[in-house]
Order: sequence, then structure tokens, then C-alpha cells
Amino acid sequence: MTKEEKEHKEKLVALGCALCHHLYGDHEPGQVELHHLRAGGWGKGSYMTLTPLCFQHHRGNLGVHGLGTKGFVKYYGVTQQELLNWALEKI
Repeated sequence: MTKEEKEHKEKLVALGCALCHHLYGDHEPGQVELHHLRAGGWGKGSYMTLTPLCFQHHRGNLGVHGLGTKGFVKYYGVTQQELLNWALEKI
């Protein structure tokens, strides 16, 4: 892992869950997992495609992996790309 990648990941973690911010507004960040944006395949993208999500919104039943990409958008009304864009703007 390069110094640049490490610093980028640390900044993302400090933001807290992007979806929680979308749903509830600004609040004290909690623990997150870094989710790779999946667009048109199973391969992981670069570290620039990482979005911070709490466990529930990442791997929980109502998370992107629990609902699936289309189900996630339908349930929450926001895309993974929109959450990624928010995170990149914040850092």
C-alpha cells in the first residue's frame, strides 16, 4: 500500500458511513468498512473507488451486499456512485 493510498483510506474512515450521512445528516462518525464501488463486474477497483459504509449498510441485510446493487438503490434512493462522490468531495 502506498503512502497516498493509506492517507486516502484514513480520510475516508474518518468521515463515517456515507449512507448514514445521507439518511441522517451530519453526525459523529462511527466505525466503517471500505466498500469498493462495483460497476459492471466483480473486480475490485482502485482505492479511489472506496466508499465508507458502516457494517449494516455494507454487509448487513439492508446493506449493499445484502440487498444487491439494484435493491440498494431502490431501497435507499441513492446510488453507490453518489455516495462515492460525496465521500470524495468531503476529503
